[in-house]
Amino acid sequence: MACAAVGTLASAHGDVTPQSVDTSSLPQLGADWRPENPYRAHEDAIKIGSSAYNQNCARCHGLEAISGGIAPDLRKLDNDCSNVKIAAKKAACVKEIDDYYATSVRRGKTRNGAVYMPPFEGILSQEAVWSIKAYLETRREKTAVN
Repeated sequence: MACAAVGTLASAHGDVTPQSVDTSSLPQLGADWRPENPYRAHEDAIKIGSSAYNQNCARCHGLEAISGGIAPDLRKLDNDCSNVKIAAKKAACVKEIDDYYATSVRRGKTRNGAVYMPPFEGILSQEAVWSIKAYLETRREKTAVN
């Protein structure tokens, strides 16, 4: 019965065909992937990222990046960096999370032969991937400061 419930949840997400993202209004980034999000706090990128997220990510990661439990809650993606006090360490943490995010989106996630997230490299442009990250940063879940 549990397997049937999981199967129902997965099929409830519907068609998972990636949708194209129009990033023509953004500064173009070129062929080489950036190590950090160049669109952080970029207003147009956030708007594009919101739409791109809803079209390509929300069916698994949840509307407005609030996970329903099927996939990780992306509001918590960079929580480890939020309480770092030393600027250089915080910058290094953010860069590491950006790299993890971009690599995960580009290559997808597979475990024991099962695809948990499809690879989006060649489907979403670098501009689209980073605009989604810019949007996610606006949805960040605040962590308590100790």
